[in-house]
Amino acid sequence: MIGSLSGAVELGLLYSLMALGVFITFRILDFPDLTVDGSFTTGAAVTAIMISHGNSPWLATLVAFASGLAAGACTGLLHTKGKINGLLSGILMMIALYSINMRIMGKPNISLLGVDTIFASISPLVFMLIVVIIVKLLLDAFLHTDLGLALRATGDNSRMIRSLGANTDSTTILGVSLSNGLVAVSGAFVAQQSGFADISMGIGMIVIGLASVIIGEAIFGSGSVFRATLAAVLGSVVYRLVVAFALRVQWLDASDLKLITAIIVIVALVLPTARRSVKARSAARRRSLELAAAAAAPKQGGVR
Repeated sequence: MIGSLSGAVELGLLYSLMALGVFITFRILDFPDLTVDGSFTTGAAVTAIMISHGNSPWLATLVAFASGLAAGACTGLLHTKGKINGLLSGILMMIALYSINMRIMGKPNISLLGVDTIFASISPLVFMLIVVIIVKLLLDAFLHTDLGLALRATGDNSRMIRSLGANTDSTTILGVSLSNGLVAVSGAFVAQQSGFADISMGIGMIVIGLASVIIGEAIFGSGSVFRATLAAVLGSVVYRLVVAFALRVQWLDASDLKLITAIIVIVALVLPTARRSVKARSAARRRSLELAAAAAAPKQGGVR
């Protein structure tokens, strides 16, 4: 039991960089970016092919980050300069990346067994904990710079920020690029930890990323940048813990993972709304009782 929990926490940390990437587009930019499904595999593919050809795993991870930046930049350019709908831009890039990833890998699957990776001499749990903390703090610091504030303002009110002279096209491209760069690094780490890269390993990543962000916000809140990014990271860990517990149910197996993910997202979306509805009804009922008591008070006084 303890081993499965530590494994779930480790997976949560591995995927938390992807959750932070989704947080940037989904919450900060309000941009529905489906490039994630492709850029995750791109990061894994680039890392696997470079390591298998004798390159340093650190260099491979850095190149994976650059490839994610490039994929995100293409999506941003399609949306801002090509005037293509944001959702459609992400879909087009995701489709294109499938063929690109296949070209990079040369075959559907690349094994990393027997080669040195970043995790060859360090525990993945310890390493990812350190990396996630560093990346989270760097992202927090960036979002408080002038450029980061412009990025946040672009998602909040792009018309207002344009009226102040800011170039929203540039901030959108930057945000989508940074998001997919983090997603690609997550893919690079997952490939090294699991010992292989597969052409289909990125399918459904956007849903997992959204689940992590939504679960984190529902449980931990998102009142500030520090709290919001922390919620995304912790949400990724909680998601993996929930999945681990769900898979221990006898009538569920690994093939039900997508169904479990969908149910988790639905519950995470419905619960906050239901909670607000219950609070609103309770407040309205309390108010009506107070009004009724206030209206009845003079009559009671007159009887006396």
